[in-house]
Amino acid sequence: MNNGTEIDGESQITLTRIIAANVSDVFAAWTDPALIEQWQVDEAEFDAFEGGQYHFVTYADEDDEADSEVSGEILQFVEDQRLVLSWVYKDEEDELIFVLDITFKAIGEDATSITLTERGLPHADAQTRIFSMEAWSAVLEQLAELME
Repeated sequence: MNNGTEIDGESQITLTRIIAANVSDVFAAWTDPALIEQWQVDEAEFDAFEGGQYHFVTYADEDDEADSEVSGEILQFVEDQRLVLSWVYKDEEDELIFVLDITFKAIGEDATSITLTERGLPHADAQTRIFSMEAWSAVLEQLAELME
């Protein structure tokens, strides 16, 4: 099984943020469906173990149809340290597949450094790369708002 650490011809985006919360709480926010639904998606399923599957759904505001769906496999699961996910985003026109690698590092009792790396998604141009960076930055901001 691929552990998500090697991809040929990869494109990579890396963001790091300090969250004012205990590392176990920050890790749980990424792996507990009830917590994921508080900050990231409307519906979450997450098998919290290596080799498990996950499925996230976000609904459009105006109707009950899924606005976006993401699913994949948990490639690596190291409690309170690392989470590596295959990330498969499907919409009506496209399917985007890449790897999301998230590392967690305790900085004292009540602070966590979280590094999020998107690997393997070639960006067509600078604008799509910037959009992806802004989207992941917003995700980390939402997490910080929940945790702090």
